[in-house]
Amino acid sequence: MKRLTDVARQFQNDENGAAMVEYSILIGIIAAASIVAVIAIGGWVGSQFTGLCTKLGTNGVAGSTCVP
Repeated sequence: MKRLTDVARQFQNDENGAAMVEYSILIGIIAAASIVAVIAIGGWVGSQFTGLCTKLGTNGVAGSTCVP
């Protein structure tokens, strides 16, 4: 019975599982923020290239086309 009590006390004091959950949540938040940032930057870069292509299409080499 004493061994069972000792194991229960050790399990109660063990914080490794809680730390692992906290780190997992933190990694998930960082991953989500990274994905959102890449999507946002990709949209901005795409619009910059579209604007550049539009400007070059009207003032650039005759007969050139912009590929979306």
